[in-house]
Amino acid sequence: MNEVKITSENFDAEVMRSDIPVLIDFWATWCGPCRMIAPEIAKIAEEYSGRIKVGKVNVDEEPQLAIRFGISSIPTLILIKDGKAAASAMGYMTKEQLKTALSI
Repeated sequence: MNEVKITSENFDAEVMRSDIPVLIDFWATWCGPCRMIAPEIAKIAEEYSGRIKVGKVNVDEEPQLAIRFGISSIPTLILIKDGKAAASAMGYMTKEQLKTALSI
């Protein structure tokens, strides 16, 4: 499963009504650590295809979503299960470190 661009318009459909957990990556184009972690997140999206949906929120384009989740530093990843935040991780991590931090 490919990564999904999450916006205010599709947030409820893609995240809140998802029948599988959603890993949201809050990022920005100018953020070095965000660019470094992107391949690790892509590996998770591929490995967990069909079991976890991976969504990307550009904080510059969707500041209201960043505010809603209290994002103060990027990259921040939040795992949403059944419409609620179940785990989070901040900063650059490898795929294995992310899996441990997010309990996936």
